[in-house]
Amino acid sequence: MLIKKIVLVVWGICMGCFVNAQPATGSYVNDLRNELVKTWPNNRTINIVFHGHSVPSGYANTPVVNTLNAYPHLTLHALKEHYPYAVINVITTSIGGEQSEQGAKRFRKEVLTHRPDLLFIDYALNDRSIGLDRALKAWEKMIRQALRQNIKVVLMTPTPDLTENILDENTPLAEHSRQIRALASKYHLGLVDSYAAFIKLAKEGNDLSKYMSQSNHPNAEGHKVVLKAIEEWFVSR
Repeated sequence: MLIKKIVLVVWGICMGCFVNAQPATGSYVNDLRNELVKTWPNNRTINIVFHGHSVPSGYANTPVVNTLNAYPHLTLHALKEHYPYAVINVITTSIGGEQSEQGAKRFRKEVLTHRPDLLFIDYALNDRSIGLDRALKAWEKMIRQALRQNIKVVLMTPTPDLTENILDENTPLAEHSRQIRALASKYHLGLVDSYAAFIKLAKEGNDLSKYMSQSNHPNAEGHKVVLKAIEEWFVSR
């Protein structure tokens, strides 16, 4: 336990060394937004890839998979409302039960092959099984591979797990969320802070079980919370 605390302190100090690093602002996706407003014959197909575990896959009350109410599909629906002339492919490369090390192993062949214009990564829920250090290496591997191909990357903090107290700053999900925010700052990437959005709901007195299909899978209302944070990148920034 003492060693773990020391590692976390050192990690925090190291992240603090990136004093000029900040998560990307809305301008990060300006080029993409400009493409989305183009009309035929000057438009092209835009590929948006969601890589991760069961949540972007659409798992609800396992084994039910509610694809059409999961945030990748909701993102497509929302973007088509905002950009009616755009040709958009939303591609989900996520696998239920997978953690980031497994996702990194198939990243080149199964994710980059889609030539994403924008890539979302969501693995923190399952990364609790491998810990912060191993998750960090896996996320950085995927980030660097994507950036070498000039792909825009948006990192995602986790949706809740009702077995953890979301208002406790020392839970595994809270720790992984801090690590993901630090990575977004270090690499100047986009960030969808789902965890912070659910913390806000909890602090406002909302019962988070109303947003969940089971302890670790959001229901349609929970996915809408994530969608709202994703949508900000394309609309209000």
